[in-house]
Amino acid sequence: MRIPFLLLLTFLCCISLSAQEYFPKNDGVKAENNNFTALINAKIYVTPTEILDGGTLLIQNGKVVKTGKSLSLPENTVVVDLTGKTIYPSFIDIYSDFGVEKPKRTSSSGRSAQYGPSREGFYWNDHIMPENNAISKFKYDSKKAKELRDLGFGVINTHIQDGIARGTGALIALNDKGLDADRVLADKSAQYFSLTKSVAKRQAYPTSLMGALALLRQMYYDSDWYAKGKVDTKDRSLEALNANKNLVQIFEASDKDNVLRADKIGDKFNIDYTILAGGNEYENVADIKATNATLVVPINFPDPYDVSAPYLAEHISLEDMRSWNQAPLNPKVLEENNITFGLTLHGLKTASSFKKNLSKAIQYGLSKTKALEALTTVPAQILGKSNLIGSLKSGSQANFLITSGDIFDNKTVLYENWVQGKQHLVKDKALTDIRGDYNLTAGGKTYQLSIKGELHKPKAAVKEGEDKLSSKIKYEHNWMNLSFNNKEGDKVFRLTALVPPSPDQIKGKLILPNGTETTFSAVKAQAFSKKEKNETDKKPVVVPVTYPNIGYGYSQEPKQETTLFKDATVWTSEEEGILEHTDVLVKNGKIAKIGKDLRAAGATIVNATGKHLTAGIIDEHTHIAALSINESGQNSSAEVQMEDVVDPEHIGIYRNLAGGVTSAQLLHGSANPIGGQSAILKLKWGANADELIYKNSPKFIKFALGENVKQSNWNSYSRFPQTRMGVEQTFINYFQRAKEYDLKKKSGEEYRHDEELETLAEIINGERFISCHSYVQSEINMLMKVAEKFDFKINTFTHILEGYKVADKMAAHGAGASTFSDWWAYKYEVNDAIPYNAAIMQSQGITVAINSDDAEMSRRLNQEAAKTVKYGGMTELEAWKMVTINPAKLLHIDDRVGSIREGKDADLVLWSANPLSVYAKAEKTFIDGAVYFDLEKDKQQREAIKKEKALLINLMLQEKDKGSPTQEPKKKDQEQLHCDSL
Repeated sequence: MRIPFLLLLTFLCCISLSAQEYFPKNDGVKAENNNFTALINAKIYVTPTEILDGGTLLIQNGKVVKTGKSLSLPENTVVVDLTGKTIYPSFIDIYSDFGVEKPKRTSSSGRSAQYGPSREGFYWNDHIMPENNAISKFKYDSKKAKELRDLGFGVINTHIQDGIARGTGALIALNDKGLDADRVLADKSAQYFSLTKSVAKRQAYPTSLMGALALLRQMYYDSDWYAKGKVDTKDRSLEALNANKNLVQIFEASDKDNVLRADKIGDKFNIDYTILAGGNEYENVADIKATNATLVVPINFPDPYDVSAPYLAEHISLEDMRSWNQAPLNPKVLEENNITFGLTLHGLKTASSFKKNLSKAIQYGLSKTKALEALTTVPAQILGKSNLIGSLKSGSQANFLITSGDIFDNKTVLYENWVQGKQHLVKDKALTDIRGDYNLTAGGKTYQLSIKGELHKPKAAVKEGEDKLSSKIKYEHNWMNLSFNNKEGDKVFRLTALVPPSPDQIKGKLILPNGTETTFSAVKAQAFSKKEKNETDKKPVVVPVTYPNIGYGYSQEPKQETTLFKDATVWTSEEEGILEHTDVLVKNGKIAKIGKDLRAAGATIVNATGKHLTAGIIDEHTHIAALSINESGQNSSAEVQMEDVVDPEHIGIYRNLAGGVTSAQLLHGSANPIGGQSAILKLKWGANADELIYKNSPKFIKFALGENVKQSNWNSYSRFPQTRMGVEQTFINYFQRAKEYDLKKKSGEEYRHDEELETLAEIINGERFISCHSYVQSEINMLMKVAEKFDFKINTFTHILEGYKVADKMAAHGAGASTFSDWWAYKYEVNDAIPYNAAIMQSQGITVAINSDDAEMSRRLNQEAAKTVKYGGMTELEAWKMVTINPAKLLHIDDRVGSIREGKDADLVLWSANPLSVYAKAEKTFIDGAVYFDLEKDKQQREAIKKEKALLINLMLQEKDKGSPTQEPKKKDQEQLHCDSL
């Protein structure tokens, strides 16, 4: 039997694909195809900046042999003339999960939470999985590969997108005509990390962003200890982590502030992460640039909102409206700031939106050269594979695109994507353009045929006189198949023809409705002219970025001024008390002088006659300006740091400034007996997170007692402690371990660095202070005894609503108190609370502050302080001290703030009336001599916000009218975090 030639050729090709070069050849005569292929007369982008006009690309065996002009071609060369065409290197996506199955989600909260690891022989935390290798779970997906190739991608870097330490990725060529032996360019291309725990693991810790950061730090300390051979047992996770430390390290941040957090981890452990960005880096690009990090940037720009319903449009925040309007600026801003970045499909709802969004980024100012670099040379450079992929230099893999022109032009057609020298067709480059208007003669009648749409996907319209007939067209490989109905719709005419190279007239076969075969003729009457919407030349309207980039943000950071307050009533919070008709001079961010009839050249004069000037209010206990509050995954979270999760864009900062608050202690919640480390903040609206934190800040930590720590109402019975007795034993156990750890450290012996025990040792050594959530007198007594057992003191009992019962013991111990003014009976353990608590504790010599623990109350602390006048008979001045100098003393910052004294920071508030009055308004709030809130400016900002929202709504309506997809309006309420927020 004779085998047809094409079938035989296919068979031989399949055999050659399945065999490595060193496989025995026992199944027939074989010959390697060592021919050269020369693609000539093309415009060739060897790199984004090295361009050849009328050049030749010579390839052999899947590699680029040479690029240039007038090359001398070997005899065994197949020549392809690409006159008028352009060749680009194929794109590379460095951040993908191509071919890797998505992990299945499991529950990890409430009764189902797991507090220990599920594996043996691996790291103690299940979310640390550096031993995972994407290649072991990889399966080539031909359908997805085609989708990616059709977008221009030739190489994908894939990994398992699950966990905090995710293991290694694999670099894959999208070559359908090869096998994994050909496609896998690197089976360990990079090591991956994120701030998101595994969806497939049930271990509770970490439950927060700050917990994830702390876990990463401890992981690196432990890997170093393990690498030194200090561990007797085997840990396959740490072995893998250390074995892969010389690979590219890629960190998924997915937000501008997380980019900074990831970079800090990298700086601490001398790791240069390549960081997956969030697409909003334009909002704080100076800080991003300062990291010197290389970024991988998504272009998943948000769709406009459907604002056609006015009521629903009111629910969209200005922040979200701006995000839609400004996000396409991100690549341009990164380019302008010389930040190295690659682009990725990651985060796109559909891969098909990639080209549209890329065009939008270019419309917003991204240069085409930088766009091409971000898709070719930069990803190759990041992966250390510049000699193999990303360019068409000699020796590189023959991964390239053939296009009709500029790859970033919307009119350009991508014809072919060659991967490893194998041709993959995208669109037929030999296809004749049949678009235009024709006079169609068929079955004895003349019709008007109009063919429009895209070249490779045309649309046909057939008319008989003024009547439009139902029609369908299919066009490929230069064969046109057209069908149309008669006017009545009950008869179908079917036409087929091979289109000639110059289709002025198309002739072919016609099948009449009765089945008779005849011919048709279509004579071109008018050439096709596409009406292009030249959107790329139209400059988009973009609203300015503010700091922070939400409503009430500032166009520039407030600056220190020399300011002279004249004729104010000055509440000093010092022994001098309240001074009438007094001047205060502020210079270089400090209180320079206090007196009468002061003068200062060049100072801004503030007429304070009839007004009251005070030190800024200090909130000893707040949860505003935080991205997370509790790390509840363990009974001690001493290793976590609130400084890691400061949110400088929290609107609570601005609202607090409007209430005269200038400083606050951001505390961990009360999910566990030993909480996290505090952050003490100056509320500098518009500054970044680091700039909010006090320089040389005193060290604090949150402890907690009561119902929350034993999870009385949290539906959980698997985490110790479950009783008040267990809470006491938790403290004793941890402090005993910390004491032993500290002694070993001081002895000079080698020791394993433990972030948790380091923090607790600082308490024992008097270097860190405790602010303890507390209610019931028995527990307050208990903790003081535990502290005395280990020879330290509790700095502050906060809440402390039964403090009046143990005030004498607290005074003897040396503890301070930060309490509510008049909260009671909101849960069982506060049934004995009384509003006279603050006054009674102060009468016993305790330093007492009034705190908020509530975002709404924190901006009315002046009124909370006033309640102590009613409940307890405090003088106005002593009441005022409870929100100024007293919390400053408790926070060990009273040498800087809390009162009006020469030399202190100029954190001041100008009030319209007595600050203890419900009618008083903060007219101006200063921090370090700069105005961070101004009541008159606030009124102006409200009007500006209205105008800006109206502009953005009109722009979104225009986008909808153009046919752009839209998203439903969403009301985004900012969660108000409290002690027990999880």
